[in-house]
Parts: sequence; structure tokens; C-alpha cells
Amino acid sequence: MKKKRVVVTGMGLVSCFGTDVNKFFESLLEGKSGVSKVTAFDPGELTTTFGAAVTGFDGELFLDKKQARRVDSCILYGVAAGKLALQNSSLDLEALNKLRAGVVIGSGMGGMQVFIDGVETAFEKGVKRVTPFFIPYVLTNMPGALLAIDLGFKGPNYSVSTACATSNYSIFAAAEHILRGDADVMIAGGVEACMNKMCFAGFSALKAISRRNDEPQKASRPWDKNRDGFVIAEGAGAIVLESLDHALARGATILAEYKGGALTCDAHHMTEPTPDGSDVKRCMELALADAGLKPSDVDYINAHATSTPVGDLCEIRAIKDLFQDSLSKIYVNATKSLIGHALGAAGALEAITCIKTLLTGEIHPTINLEDREEELSGINIVSEKSKKTNPKVVLSNSFGFGGHNSVIILSKYEG
Repeated sequence: MKKKRVVVTGMGLVSCFGTDVNKFFESLLEGKSGVSKVTAFDPGELTTTFGAAVTGFDGELFLDKKQARRVDSCILYGVAAGKLALQNSSLDLEALNKLRAGVVIGSGMGGMQVFIDGVETAFEKGVKRVTPFFIPYVLTNMPGALLAIDLGFKGPNYSVSTACATSNYSIFAAAEHILRGDADVMIAGGVEACMNKMCFAGFSALKAISRRNDEPQKASRPWDKNRDGFVIAEGAGAIVLESLDHALARGATILAEYKGGALTCDAHHMTEPTPDGSDVKRCMELALADAGLKPSDVDYINAHATSTPVGDLCEIRAIKDLFQDSLSKIYVNATKSLIGHALGAAGALEAITCIKTLLTGEIHPTINLEDREEELSGINIVSEKSKKTNPKVVLSNSFGFGGHNSVIILSKYEG
């Protein structure tokens, strides 16, 4: 039986470079860092005082004024990214069969600020003063749920929460609904709103984030020997997936094709990956098999590459082991060097980066790679400046605490 084809027809984001996809990608190509000192709260005694916060965002453009003030930023960002992706897709909502349109937007942590505010209220003013919106606004499913309510989408709708692998899990799950025939259209992606003291305190306690407070824009440095952890970021990304038949029938502009993906678990450690990269390699192998492709078909890898000592090299070992003879033709980069690590939203922002790379033929640079790890030998890391290569097949990796691995493969659309 011939496999159904799934294509991307829209994309939207909320990021440290604003909400315009083209400007976002232009900033990446320029090698611009979106990292700056924290202004959302007083970092006080925290050991890290910087991150990549959302800029240029007006929530009232996406929800009514009253609701935009009430909801957690996690909900706002998720709804906004979904609506921007839908707008980019030029879908006619009046003509769309909304029974066959769904949403899978995940979050690693959900409405953290509402949770923090609620706990403070309970302790300082008493439990009877806790807002009735407390539970709905902390739930990870609410960005996708409110988006569907606004749009009237009645197809599959749920959230995925697999830490930093969340977005790729969501995209994979959404594509599977189309492949199975459950839906014609799915909005998929991830969101995180983590510019709050508890998020920073928690990751600081884990010693997972950089403490380079004197040079925040140089703090995110994947594969550099002097890296000391990732940079916390926030935002949201969403893409519109459609069956090829549905997209062609409405005359849609097709941005890319979703070729396949895979999900696995290391079953190794709560916060560290399998050091030799074997489980990451297996996930990439399964994704290639799902896409019906060989390692030699891949032209570009958008690496997970968070800037952590163990994780960076685990992924490099997996890439070298799997691609071997193909390494000379594959380019690799790290989007997180520029925009930090947006946790549950990271994979969606990187998927959009991959789609723009397929459309423009340009791969953005990895910045802050000044003293390379020896294990990078033989791998074409795009650094210092962007590179024009016109890739046809791209592979995007996302891995999360708990050992969650997720890989998606996108390609140029060829009719």
C-alpha cells in the first residue's frame, strides 16, 4: 500500500527575535545572538542572570484583551504561534472540514508563572484566594485547547510533554494522525514560557545552565571546550501539516515535505544521555527507515547541541557512527548557539529553521565555537558565517531529560 504523503504548508513562531519567521531566520543567518540579561524578574542571588527572552510580542493580537492579561504566557505564545502558522498557510477556515483538523502543541513545563503565583497566593493570603483559573492555566494541554476553541478545530487535540524533545514528539504525532487518515490538517509544535525565578533556580541547582554572566551572548557554545551548560530560552513554534492530496486540492503553497520520524528512550539516566550515543544513533536509524531513506541521502543535520558537556559529544558520536562515509557531504549546525535552548519549544523553532533552510538553500552558522572538541574532526560544522549549500534532505534531532529521543526528517517538496 502506497504511503500517504504529508507536507508543511504554514509556520509561525514567537521568539527572542520576534514573531516574523523571515526576520527570525535572517537573524540566524547573520549569526546574531538573542541572549541578554534577564529583565522579567530580579535574579537576586541566582548564579545565572541571563537568557533568551521573547521580544516584540503583543498577546492582544491573538486573544481578547481580558484573556490575554489572565492566561499564562505559555498559553499566549502557543496560541500565537499556531495562529501565525495558520495565517501563513492561507487555509480557508470557512471551507475547511474542521472535524478533520486537529492540534498537537506540547510543553515541557506548562504554565509555570501561574503556578508560582498561585503557590505564593496560597501561602501569603490563604488557599481561598487562589484563582479559579489556576488549574486550567497551568495545564500543558491548554495552549492547543484554546487554539482549537478559537478556530473550531474538532480533530485530534492533545499535548505531549517529553521535556526538551516535546516539539519533535508533537510533530511526529501530528503527522501520524494524517498518515492514518484521522485528519487532513494538523497544527503541531511546542511552547515554553520559562523566564521566571523558579525555572532558573531549578536548572541552576542541577548545574545544567551556563554561568557566563559577564559574556551572556557567548554563553551558548555547543561543542566548544569551554562550554559550561545551556542558556535558558522561551518561545513557541508551530507548523501546519497537511496530507498532500488536501494541500494540492486547495492550491496550497507547499513549503516542505515531512518524510518521517522516530521516537525512542535511552532508559539510562534521569538527566544524562547514553554516553556512547548508541541510543541516539538508533533513533536516527529508525527515522531514516520510516522516511525510506539511507544515511547518504541526508544533506544537513540540525543538531540538538545544547552546550552541555555530556550531551554535545553523545550526539556527535552517534552522527559519526551512523553516517560514516557520508559525513563529508553533510553539514551540521546548532541553532541553540544563537537562540539558547527553548526546552519544549526548541524542536519546533528548529523545524522552522530547517524549513527555511530548504527554501533558501542557506545554513546558518554555529556561533561561539572557538576551541573545538577533538571529536568534531571529520564533521562539517557550519560556523563563523552562513553557508549556501541547497540541501534537499534535513534531519533534526531533539532529546530530553528522561532519555527521550526524537528525530524528524524534512525534505524539499518535489511533486
